[in-house]
Amino acid sequence: MLGKRLFLFCFFSLLIFGFGSKTVSTQDYQPDIHVIVNMVQLNVAVTDKKGNYVTGLRPEDFLITEDGIGEKIATFGEGDEPTRLVELTPDNGKPNEMPRAEMPDLPRTVPASALGSLIGGSNVFILFDTSNYMYRGFVFAQDAIADFIRSLEGADRVAFYSYSRDLSRATSLTSDRGQVLHGVRSTVAGDDAALYNCLLLTVKDAAQFSGRKVIVVFSNGPDNSSVVPPEDVAELAQSTGTVIYMISTQQAQLEPVSTAVFDRMTAATGGKAYFAKNWRDEKQAFSAIRDDLAHLYSVSYYPRTNPNSGWRAITVKLAGEKNKYRIRTRNGYRPLPARFSADNQPAAP
Repeated sequence: MLGKRLFLFCFFSLLIFGFGSKTVSTQDYQPDIHVIVNMVQLNVAVTDKKGNYVTGLRPEDFLITEDGIGEKIATFGEGDEPTRLVELTPDNGKPNEMPRAEMPDLPRTVPASALGSLIGGSNVFILFDTSNYMYRGFVFAQDAIADFIRSLEGADRVAFYSYSRDLSRATSLTSDRGQVLHGVRSTVAGDDAALYNCLLLTVKDAAQFSGRKVIVVFSNGPDNSSVVPPEDVAELAQSTGTVIYMISTQQAQLEPVSTAVFDRMTAATGGKAYFAKNWRDEKQAFSAIRDDLAHLYSVSYYPRTNPNSGWRAITVKLAGEKNKYRIRTRNGYRPLPARFSADNQPAAP
């Protein structure tokens, strides 16, 4: 009987002291969990029926839905001008734009990593076909690319890659135009073309950077050695907010499948495909891309609660009488995995 009482006494003592010590530890510190939501960035081209760019639009002119859910614009910018934080004022509910230098501290509900998207600038990746398709007109293509690089006044940084069977990162993303031009002149032609393999790697490189991400591809022929389907490349570009432009020569047009793929891929990301018959057309295509970049609206938002973890459809329209204009942007994306961070902070008394 004495042994039984002693056992019960020890058992309850362990319960009291064990749970008590655990309660003290919990009161001292408790994890502060933050869910980091990826900002969705859109590059939007607005033109009239004649194809002329429409300028001077404001955040309140854009109506954005994701899977039918209305979204609130977080940042806004036009062309090469700095991106601005957009806040809704409590009195009238209209957007109030603030210059980057005057941005207030972000509230705790907005991840600090969002600042990178606000100040990331414009990043342009040039991917040049140096496969055996490029033996003819190689120097003319280099000249057109060099002129394009010199004209990119609005781009903060430029990278130059080339591809044949493998990807060559000739010049990493840099603001030094001379370094990029040196990379262009150092390229040589040869070997088979693995366009989609190398374009996928370029999209992955671009995804590591914040701000506007643009890839300009110069291709002289179809893909004859990739194992990656072009649909995978397009989906990753859409999910990372990367715009793809493609300039292809008459050689690629000899294969209708490649022509259709180029059109679909660029349209899905908000870019355009150009088919040049000669070196003069190549220069005009690069000039058209430069002009397009100078007129794109940069619009971003934090997605509202949406149970859909698969493909999400994005619709961008213009309000009021402006809905007569034409809009070109990506039509959706697949959400990247959510990230979490936990900071141990002293608990409130």
